[in-house]
Amino acid sequence: MGHLLLAIFCSATIAITMRLSSGKLRGQYTMLAVNYLICGILGAFYSDFSLLTAQSEGLGITLALSVFNGGILLSGLLLLQISTRKNGIVLSSLFMKLGLLVPFVLSILFFQETPTVLQIAGFCVATGAIVLFNLKKADGPNRFSPLLILLLLASGGCDAIVKVFEALGPETLSNHFLCLSFTVAFLLCGGLVIRNREQIDGKALFFGSVVGIANFFSAKFLLGALGQLPAMVVFPTYSVATMLVVTLAGILFFREQLGRRQWIAFATVIAALIMLNI
Repeated sequence: MGHLLLAIFCSATIAITMRLSSGKLRGQYTMLAVNYLICGILGAFYSDFSLLTAQSEGLGITLALSVFNGGILLSGLLLLQISTRKNGIVLSSLFMKLGLLVPFVLSILFFQETPTVLQIAGFCVATGAIVLFNLKKADGPNRFSPLLILLLLASGGCDAIVKVFEALGPETLSNHFLCLSFTVAFLLCGGLVIRNREQIDGKALFFGSVVGIANFFSAKFLLGALGQLPAMVVFPTYSVATMLVVTLAGILFFREQLGRRQWIAFATVIAALIMLNI
């Protein structure tokens, strides 16, 4: 459970830092490039810089999943950065964590994980609560924009790939998987920085470093949690608990307002968390 709690803390830190950096950076790609550079360095450190001498068994699937994961990692943070600026930290984080639908379904369809009746109920309650959280009156703005749906899919895709690696990849290459994933994301983002001729400044270095540390350890602790607990518990708890932390931060520190319906949904999510962990 300790790994899961740390993963939740790190995941919430990413969203909060992205919100704090909004409007303070000269370019949107430089901070992300610094973030992935930090992640790659940490990944190399935890793999004892043995990437080139890694075992050949399982290296192929590790490389393939890393390339795929790196692209989705970058797209997810880009979407989060844009959505946070347009839709606020609460709404963006809610849809990002609604991505739990992807690995949850994946675990049932391809990995024969069978949830209990209570866990299914908790999952349904949590999903319904997140949707309820975003409902507006008929004359209100349309909240379900394509940007938010893409954010949902990107976030869920990252978690799903982590699950696939945990199931099919060698445990001894887990740190190599993280290092390679972040290196691919760094190279892709570095290309965007060069193309847009962005310059590195102190703010980009600071915010990028904070996001990078949180980003790496979020993935590392999530892998550790999957080795201790069933995915049916890890992914919904990780997603919904992170959502709660970010929502509280949005209310307390960024003055984002919630209506009565949203407060009801907030309380419903807490009930869902209890159901998922019984």
